[in-house]
Amino acid sequence: MDGASKFVRGDAVAGLLIMVINILGGLIVGVAQHDLAVSEAGHIYTLLTIGDGLVAQIPALVISTAAGVVVSRVATDQDVGQQIMSQLFSNPNVLFITAGILTLMGLIPNMPHLAFLTFAAILGASGWGLYKRQQLDLATKAEAPVREQAAVAAAAAEASWDDVSLVDPLGLEVGYRLISLVDHEQNGELLHRIRSLRKKFAQEMGFLPPVVHIRDNLELKPTDYRILLYGVEVGRGVALPGQWLAIDPGEVTMQLPGTPTTDPAFGLPAVWIDVAMREQAQIAGYTVVDAATVAATHLNHLMHRHAAKLLGRQETQQLLDHIGRDMPKLIEDLVPKTLSLTALQNLLRGLLDEEVPIRDVRSIIETIADHAPRLAALNPAGSGPDMTELLAQVRASLGRAITQHWFPGEDELRVIGLDARLERVLTQAMTSSGALEPGLADTLLADTLRVVQEQENSGEAPVLVVPPALRPSLSRFLRHHIPQMGVLSSVEIPEERMMRITSIIGGSPA
Repeated sequence: MDGASKFVRGDAVAGLLIMVINILGGLIVGVAQHDLAVSEAGHIYTLLTIGDGLVAQIPALVISTAAGVVVSRVATDQDVGQQIMSQLFSNPNVLFITAGILTLMGLIPNMPHLAFLTFAAILGASGWGLYKRQQLDLATKAEAPVREQAAVAAAAAEASWDDVSLVDPLGLEVGYRLISLVDHEQNGELLHRIRSLRKKFAQEMGFLPPVVHIRDNLELKPTDYRILLYGVEVGRGVALPGQWLAIDPGEVTMQLPGTPTTDPAFGLPAVWIDVAMREQAQIAGYTVVDAATVAATHLNHLMHRHAAKLLGRQETQQLLDHIGRDMPKLIEDLVPKTLSLTALQNLLRGLLDEEVPIRDVRSIIETIADHAPRLAALNPAGSGPDMTELLAQVRASLGRAITQHWFPGEDELRVIGLDARLERVLTQAMTSSGALEPGLADTLLADTLRVVQEQENSGEAPVLVVPPALRPSLSRFLRHHIPQMGVLSSVEIPEERMMRITSIIGGSPA
């Protein structure tokens, strides 16, 4: 280092002597040999001398810098190169100062503006990125002790009721490719459809269903979704964003290229097609819907099928509170004087089990008020009215609405009937044991399936009309195997409606 310092000092002295010699020699050469004026020769050779002096001092500058670096170096495990890089490029302030100096130099007239300003911008951006990264690291380090403390506290804490999460009554889980359909920030179309769907369901069925809790599930396939009822899966389907589902109602005129599938709501054959083929599919007779409509229709179908399970104790009380604002005396006399809240909930569920809307609450409550005291007096156990008989009375009072549900806008009701001999056998079996023998049950189910298929093929509603005594038992048995079938009592058919039996179970059609 001492030798380097002496070299730098000697080089500086020599540089000064050379400058003086260059200026004097240049004046003599310019005036004597080139016939230049003294002022002009001084101007030219002074500039040349300054340039030569600057170039000559570059080795001395490099050596001086190196000497300063070596002298100020701190003994660490890093070598000199690593220390220089860490000291120059790990501190954003160094980059900011350097960028500022280059900016000032770039603004000086006759300087290479583009080069200086470009380097200044690069260094400034690098310094800003380094500053943000350091701030993020500091925030992470500050949060680490808090997270560790929270983790230790959570591990040491005892289990509490806060750890128990309640199951949502109604839920929808989607794969990650369907998140855009239910994301509020992305104006998800399915999210808006579900809101409209709940409103439509309330208007049709007569009560407000629970909120649909939507969440993503990475365990599902990207385009899959599933519908949960009290945490249990009741339906699953596929929705392809950006494509349309062409559903075959049975009368299409051509086959479409695409991904074959099945309509998740009704089980009809379908195919996923591109948007460009939408009009062609509609012309061919397909029912074409988008991905959001597929999932919404599936959810709506399952909500109607499981409407009885969606009517909980809370929904029943909310329904009574809603009616009580308009008819307070009627509600006051009903619960709990005439019927308990649980009994009323079970009765309403019995209607919803067979997709009978409970919109006409006035008729339901008035029928309960008329018949519940009488039926309770006839019950020798003293446990209240017979709910099966009370449900039959309520259904009879809603006969016009039930008939309208199955036969909208039709004057003649084309229904299925029971053979007289089979009716006697069923009545005897229900009266004696309350259940069907296995052989009779299998025969009845097979014949009913055949008749329902014929009824649907002819475009008629699959509705069976039976005597009042047989309706509850036959409805429970047949709906379990044939959910699309309706079982009505003869007293539920309005007198002004004309009924015609087009098929007979256990015999030939009339």
